[in-house]
Amino acid sequence: MGTQAVSAHTPAAAAPAGGGRGTNILIVGIDSRAGLSTAEKNRLHVGGKGCNCTDVMMLVHLSEDERRASVVSIPRDSYVAYAGPAGPPRSGKINGAFALGGGPLTVATVEKATGLHVDHYLETDFVGFERTIDNLGGATVCTDRPLKDENSGLDIAAGRHHTDGNRTLRYVRARHVNLRPGDLGRVRRQQRVVNDLLARLTVEGALASPVRTARTVHTLLKTVRTDAGTGPGDLIRIGWALGRLRADRTEFATVPIRLFDHRVPGVGSTLVWDEARSAALWEALGADRPITGDTRIQPVAETPAPTSPAAIAVRVDDATVAAALRSNGFVVTDTSPSASPVRPAGPPVIRYAPGQEEHAATLAAALPGSRLEAVPGHDAVFDVAVGAEPVRVKTVTYDRNIADGAPVTGDSLRCAEPSGPVPAGRP
Repeated sequence: MGTQAVSAHTPAAAAPAGGGRGTNILIVGIDSRAGLSTAEKNRLHVGGKGCNCTDVMMLVHLSEDERRASVVSIPRDSYVAYAGPAGPPRSGKINGAFALGGGPLTVATVEKATGLHVDHYLETDFVGFERTIDNLGGATVCTDRPLKDENSGLDIAAGRHHTDGNRTLRYVRARHVNLRPGDLGRVRRQQRVVNDLLARLTVEGALASPVRTARTVHTLLKTVRTDAGTGPGDLIRIGWALGRLRADRTEFATVPIRLFDHRVPGVGSTLVWDEARSAALWEALGADRPITGDTRIQPVAETPAPTSPAAIAVRVDDATVAAALRSNGFVVTDTSPSASPVRPAGPPVIRYAPGQEEHAATLAAALPGSRLEAVPGHDAVFDVAVGAEPVRVKTVTYDRNIADGAPVTGDSLRCAEPSGPVPAGRP
């Protein structure tokens, strides 16, 4: 694939925050089936009609001193105003900018939405991604439970897997998995792949020197297109800088969302950014500051919950505790009171079906000190047996942005090293 003539230097509609220190690289994956045979579509599991739009979008900020990198994912359904000539403003999903004006309009729209200047642009498609992963020696993916998505063809067991390009494509495209469906969970998986790929290339020495980085860049450019203003020298500098970073000097985040299902006539279901938190994110990047630890981007909740209480059905044997949990958003289906309940010694006991650990953690956060018991064969409703000790019900805060897209450092995203043989991913 050759270099695509895309101007990455379109003036932003808003002045870059903080003077625009550092280097910003926009990386996109295109959802296009153009030129693919039926056999290729089946192999890639990309049947259906392509939108000729961006399916993946990441804005990478390399600090001016090249000692920190921040990777911010922009969900494809983000509702934004498109850049363009003077006239009536036009809005839509950010992934639609590519269909309207290719790379140039995509870059200009990201600049308009973020107020940041994009210095370099990289683009690939389904086949390009698959070949990129294969050319770089595969990828590492991990999950703490089985993941399956018929739409993308994903079907992997719990654990850590070394996957080829085809299976990695399925992992990063899945939007309908049994665990945390939707774009934010998918985006976090994409970030994990980038993080572990960067870690492996660093360990293997592929980015250890300008010469070795040049070889890696040469491999990358076989399957990735760039804008006219981005040459191999730019990518060698960026790649070498990334290869010198410790994992705790890389950051990953997703743009904070305020509305997760904003319906727009003619556009469909969209995501609306949280105005204050996203503005703080772009301002921090423009000022060349870290995004982890910034409470304007990620407010600190007193008692954060990994899942929504509204998704958790609970039976409680104490009416007072049941009322407190119900006011906290839990679905209390049956208090099962008794005239003289026999209280077990100690704190409350939470019994649940195996595989519901995240919901159990949310319920336990509301009942500090509780004992958790996974019971094979238990139904989908959680049972709470209130103990003899006094019970305090805490108000938990579920923020989907924190659960799936909060700014974190690369060392916390990395797949853990397996204690035994690495299982092979299933095709």
